[in-house]
Amino acid sequence: MSKPSKNELKKKLTPLQFHVTQENGTEAPFENAYYNNKKPGIYVDIVSGEVLFTTNEQYDAHCGWPAFTKPIKPLDERFDTTHGMRRTEVRSPEGASHLGHVFADGPTTAGGLRYCINSAALRFIPVEELKDEGYESYLKYFDKRS
Repeated sequence: MSKPSKNELKKKLTPLQFHVTQENGTEAPFENAYYNNKKPGIYVDIVSGEVLFTTNEQYDAHCGWPAFTKPIKPLDERFDTTHGMRRTEVRSPEGASHLGHVFADGPTTAGGLRYCINSAALRFIPVEELKDEGYESYLKYFDKRS
């Protein structure tokens, strides 16, 4: 998969989505689409469509952004010293989209990590739409028998 050009992305994405994913931006806390999402499903990169997280790992970290204990598969990590902070940025492996940051202050019972992710970098696909959207293989994460 090749990443669309900046011009193509500017046409495809909202200004906020472009700013967050392509310019390492951050959206406002508590004023974003998924920080308190309670519906089961998956989150994919708004740019590439690659699967990043399931709602099974989402929790309320009281930070104002969607928070997860782990991604579906490893994300790309980069050391980030912007805004006078020392933190670890996370990016989608295929789309190279800026997603947010990972911190070591998550639930210890789930590994201790908190992936703090911008809603603007994500597209949510509810469980009942996974098959129609081409993500049928991810239904296994929501199989009640497991």
